Amino acid sequence: MWRNLTRIFVSVQTQRNLISAAAHWRLCATMNTELEPKLYCPPSGVRGMTSLDKEAFTQTITVPALQVPTGVVNKVLKSLKKSTIQRPGVPRVVQDKEGNADFRLVLLDPHRVSSTSSFSEAEAEALRAFGVSEELQDYEVKLTYDNLKSEEVLEAVLPQGQEVTSGFSRVGHIVHMNLRDHQLPFKNLIGQVIMDKNRGVTCVVNKTNIIDSTYRNFCMEVLAGEENMVAKVKENGVMYEFDFSRVYWNPRLSTEHQRVVQLFKRGDTVFDVFAGVGPFAVPAARLGANIWANDLNPESYKWLQHNCKLNKVESKVQTFNLDGRAFIQGPLKQELCTLLKGETSVHVVMNLPAMALEFLDAFRGLLQLEPACEQNLPTVHCYAFSKEDDPAADVVLRASRSLGFPLENQCSVHFVRNVAPNKDMMCARFRIPKEVLFCRNEEKTEPTEEPAPKRQKCDKSTDST
Repeated sequence: MWRNLTRIFVSVQTQRNLISAAAHWRLCATMNTELEPKLYCPPSGVRGMTSLDKEAFTQTITVPALQVPTGVVNKVLKSLKKSTIQRPGVPRVVQDKEGNADFRLVLLDPHRVSSTSSFSEAEAEALRAFGVSEELQDYEVKLTYDNLKSEEVLEAVLPQGQEVTSGFSRVGHIVHMNLRDHQLPFKNLIGQVIMDKNRGVTCVVNKTNIIDSTYRNFCMEVLAGEENMVAKVKENGVMYEFDFSRVYWNPRLSTEHQRVVQLFKRGDTVFDVFAGVGPFAVPAARLGANIWANDLNPESYKWLQHNCKLNKVESKVQTFNLDGRAFIQGPLKQELCTLLKGETSVHVVMNLPAMALEFLDAFRGLLQLEPACEQNLPTVHCYAFSKEDDPAADVVLRASRSLGFPLENQCSVHFVRNVAPNKDMMCARFRIPKEVLFCRNEEKTEPTEEPAPKRQKCDKSTDST
């Protein structure tokens, strides 16, 4: 039996009769597997809560503690860093029960320390070296909502046996969620919890509809916080600003943006057919490439220009507000005639995975006169979704059909990410075959039917926004 047992109370709201420290921690040792998931679990009464009541999460738990001389507290913490309590907002060191300035209590993780034998040989040796008794004491900790992790709160509130969270993306101060149907009755509580538990988040939104097929932005509702949708984010060292509710932005594509931009070299020319707010165009311009960036969405076009100015690359970027097909058959075609006579590389980025492959037919017979040198034929980076068992083969087949020319032996396909069960995002990279790009008038294949005319506008990226 341990001697000189102490009970220190953080909360004086309730007094409970406790079993002895020795018996308590022996019980922990024999029931550790069962106790571990329950120790920090909020009270059962919060189950089914739809309006957040933070006070309902308050409870008192018992954890083991060591009495440590004040002068060696920091050394003990360093030696026991894997065994001390790790809870948001819960201190690892508290005052001695008598308020004796010569001693402090170091709180331990009850999942790791259930008896004196729980200490490793190195930890036990350190305690002896610092003159610390291995005798454990009980210490009662008042756990509140602030001491709980978001997943712990949500697991306690949502119905048992159902998925708690579906993940979220963070865009500046905004968190974007895709809630499941069973989570919708708890949507405002979920939004508040996510905002509370993630520093710097002041707005939580939920996607309520699929991405708009024209402008790639989605309908959403604010679950918690302010309705300020203008976000400022930093990706791969580049700053961007945009209205998240009016444009498309996916932070999960950061690595892919960087991968493609690293394929460009100073002096290259890059045509970004579906540029959005500039995740390819702006960093490529900073690299020293010459950029022709286009987007049909007027809001994306506005923020594209703004981001060029924000990063001081407006002189390297020409911006357009056209339909993708009109951009290919207009500005791209006109500039390409000159570029093919030079020595720098030409790239075409087509990041509209839902339908970019359908625009490839715009390259059929785009030019009439073949250049003497074919080394500068444009390299296309075209994105697509696939639900097939062999997504790479599927993308190559669909690209070949759109171009009217087989690409099997001259196209590489990169896996980008899995966007949903049995749905992958891929990037096909190939050089436009001369048989596609050049042909006589009588050989030219008519492109597929174009969408209804959209408002078109072309300008240098010099206007302030």
